[in-house]
Amino acid sequence: MPSGEAAAVIGKSVQIRGEVKGNEDLLVEGLVEGTIALTESRLTIGTHARVQANLSARDVVVQGTLNGDIEAAGRVELRAGCAVTGDIHAGRLSIEENAVFSGKVELSTAAAASGAGAPVAAHAAAAAPSGALFGA
Repeated sequence: MPSGEAAAVIGKSVQIRGEVKGNEDLLVEGLVEGTIALTESRLTIGTHARVQANLSARDVVVQGTLNGDIEAAGRVELRAGCAVTGDIHAGRLSIEENAVFSGKVELSTAAAASGAGAPVAAHAAAAAPSGALFGA
């Protein structure tokens, strides 16, 4: 996204049930149930968001609550304080300290070498103080 251009926002009081599609960066702060597809853009699940959806985006940043699978061509970031239940398939994964994740991880660039796809029940509080970065 060119600098100076703001992401589209789904506000705290907005509730969406169904399919969300787009070609621009999106910040979700409200409730979304269904699917979100932004295959060429960045999706941010904000701190107030409650999302029950399968996600497909170039990059995904989770700061709030997500129940659903993530498919990202690029990077997935699980920020401190987030809660994610679902499987992640991405090129890279970053988990900050105090992020909570339960599901499977498959990293597309390192899947064969690391045996990815094994079940993971991770509480990132056990990670190094600076967080963890996988597939870098």
